[in-house]
Amino acid sequence: MTRANRRVVGILGVVLIAMATIFAANAGRWLVLDAPARSDVILVLAGETDRRPERALQLLDQGYGHSIVMNVPAAAMIYDIPQIQLAEQYIQRVPEKAAIKICPIMGLSTREESQDVARCLAGEEGQRILIVTSEFHTRRALSIFRHELPSKSFSVAVAHDDTQFGMRWWAHRQWAKTCMDEWIRLLWWTAVERWR
Repeated sequence: MTRANRRVVGILGVVLIAMATIFAANAGRWLVLDAPARSDVILVLAGETDRRPERALQLLDQGYGHSIVMNVPAAAMIYDIPQIQLAEQYIQRVPEKAAIKICPIMGLSTREESQDVARCLAGEEGQRILIVTSEFHTRRALSIFRHELPSKSFSVAVAHDDTQFGMRWWAHRQWAKTCMDEWIRLLWWTAVERWR
């Protein structure tokens, strides 16, 4: 290898290391979109039931929507109690109960969940939907819903849970696992699944 070739390889190596460092430092931040917009319906994606419904109620109280559609896995059980039954009990205890509707979902992926949501939103007025989900899931969820339901207008709001994820993903083992897992899912969605 000539001296000029070694120099080019060295420069390329430094550039690649710099790019990898910049990506690593910002990987958590790039997953997160928190841009709620005034909407007709607030859509709570399934999961993190201790965070997402509470955040949706806050947004409803702040005037971000007129109603809430809460996704609940139709076949899921918590011990021997159907999750839908627990969701109904939860709704009955909140003052905003008249504005909340359960959407039973069968899908196990966000894409499948969006297809179940299409059915539930058919009976709702308005085209503007505000998605509430975990902060690490916001970018992928927004992309999937916009792709799968192009007739609707979507925005997204974060339901924060610092036990699961933080922007400085390298600071905690769980945050690192969540960040890595979500990047794999986002890349899979972007490169493969959205084209099927």
